[in-house]
Amino acid sequence: MALKIYEIFHSLQGETSRIGLPTVFVRLTGCPMRCTYCDTEYAFSGGGNMEIADILQKVAEFGTKFVTVTGGEPLAQKECYVLLKALCDADYSVSLETGGAMDIAPVDPRVSIILDIKTPTSNEEKNMRWDNLNHITAKDEIKFVLCNRADYDWAKAKLTELKLTQKCPVLFSPSYHDLKAEELASWVLADHLPVRMQIQLHKILWGEKAGV
Repeated sequence: MALKIYEIFHSLQGETSRIGLPTVFVRLTGCPMRCTYCDTEYAFSGGGNMEIADILQKVAEFGTKFVTVTGGEPLAQKECYVLLKALCDADYSVSLETGGAMDIAPVDPRVSIILDIKTPTSNEEKNMRWDNLNHITAKDEIKFVLCNRADYDWAKAKLTELKLTQKCPVLFSPSYHDLKAEELASWVLADHLPVRMQIQLHKILWGEKAGV
């Protein structure tokens, strides 16, 4: 069974509660969404097919416990569910970065799901699969990428409306080119929000490019 892989690389996890941990990233090619703030447009196409056994072999070469499957949108390739199970079976600590438009119900329960809830400014709110929230558990994380104050207020309302912090940790992240981190920090503090604010460590260290 093969998947189209854009890149497999070793880096520090730049986001989520796993920030700073040495991690192998398996980036799948392709995404059906077109978020305004997308920072991985290069992965919409390209890469090549790899059998799952070959992916596991490549991941093993880095000698790292943590693996993140990302994209693009990894779940756009149905074989991704099989890959996630294979990685868990190989005793990796696996996280999945997904944009919220694809069904997470079939994801192996051992995987930590990082579910991105699309804000109005992303222009992809309409494609959110809201019933995915029914499958989120305490080991998962919900992420909002925020571009402006309107996005922030919208996300803040969703916290209450959907009782998100009762499901799992919630992350607020400023869009790299659109919202200053210190501005978002001031809003979170002023409103006493029970969220984790995060910035993208890998961009601070290495800038915006593939393979980091």
